[in-house]
Amino acid sequence: MKMIAGLGNPGAEYAQTKHNVGFMLLDTLAKHLEAPEWKTKRDALVTETRIGAEKALLVKPLTYMNDSGRAIGPLLAWYKLRPEDLIVAHDDMDIPVGAVRLRKKGSAGGHNGMKSILYHVQAENFPRVRIGIGRPPQGWNVIRHVLSPFSAEDRPRIEAAIEALIPAVTCIVTDGVDLAMNRFNPVKKKKLPEVSDTMTAEEKSLPS
Repeated sequence: MKMIAGLGNPGAEYAQTKHNVGFMLLDTLAKHLEAPEWKTKRDALVTETRIGAEKALLVKPLTYMNDSGRAIGPLLAWYKLRPEDLIVAHDDMDIPVGAVRLRKKGSAGGHNGMKSILYHVQAENFPRVRIGIGRPPQGWNVIRHVLSPFSAEDRPRIEAAIEALIPAVTCIVTDGVDLAMNRFNPVKKKKLPEVSDTMTAEEKSLPS
């Protein structure tokens, strides 16, 4: 079994905020998989389904973002899952709006929800699905930014990103995070070598 957790804050007032893109992804994934109704279990909303031949537990913590680990840690123990069986989807300010990154493991990167999970799980070797929400506009602090809804301009980008992540998350479960990263992460552009300024007169005369 794999556990796929989307991070966010419970309550209608937070449903459309940037901080809740993890919840948005899980709702879309549950609909795509035709998963059963969400049920409350150990401080989280959960639904059990299948992705290919693998059982999958979809999880939306009800503990609020900064305490996400308090729900996820006990659920991992309850289902006797290892940290590497966990996949976490969350917002990321260091990524442009609508861009996505898959990551095999790592630190919290300043994300309070991830800090809580690392504390309660006591491991960092689990995949992350990072959904870009961009940096705060000038004059806005972080809290105002993450707790505000997406603009009319950014909303279609987020919806497109979430749709694009359905096969990516499926790939993590069925084929592993390494293959998913190779297939779905954007390709980094290689820097071109610097051209030497010591060109011969003949070289300079060649058409460009």
